[in-house]
Amino acid sequence: MRLHVADHPLITHKLTVLRNVKTPSPVFRQLTEELVTLLAYEATRNVRVSPREIQTPVTTTIGVEISDPKPLVVPILRAGLGMLDGMVKLVPTAEVGFLGMVRDHETLEPTTYAERLPDDLSHRQCFVLDPMLATGGSLGAAIDFLFDRGAVDVTAVCLLGAPEGVDFIEKHTAGKNVTLVLGALDEKLNEKGYIVPGLGDAGDRLYGSAGY
Repeated sequence: MRLHVADHPLITHKLTVLRNVKTPSPVFRQLTEELVTLLAYEATRNVRVSPREIQTPVTTTIGVEISDPKPLVVPILRAGLGMLDGMVKLVPTAEVGFLGMVRDHETLEPTTYAERLPDDLSHRQCFVLDPMLATGGSLGAAIDFLFDRGAVDVTAVCLLGAPEGVDFIEKHTAGKNVTLVLGALDEKLNEKGYIVPGLGDAGDRLYGSAGY
């Protein structure tokens, strides 16, 4: 597994605002989109491209274009949906699939309750969007799901990660072509499985759910 923790003042600034408990949902959503676009720049560094000849106003030249099959972007519902616009803004030709996963608050184990993906992902590069890498259970299950369908290359993009989650993904995906891109690597998980200092429940903060 390859790990990239973003180190850029704009990313750190936006994360600071996201962490603030006083940041309202509309601002949280907008900043999440902006932050994911910045992270997507790093996440797509190794996206597959093919040469293409074009005509400029002066002469012909060889450039590149994103290869077929196009990358597949997979947000993990529900919170990952808030990251989707930021990703496809940078890669508008990417296809989009969905995985619905929920974590049991007692056992912390993930369950898949919905999926909308091609049956055959052979030779596909996949980009998984999940705001918080806490225990790593949900992200690990999503990565397994994609490789089981034939994916050859999976990159996970997360706003924040905990060391426990990073360690889990590294061990869980040993031998597979996996890249993990984080906005920041935080201190730890607390006894409830939340990232510390973290930013709370990303889904609740994105969509203003009652109870936050």
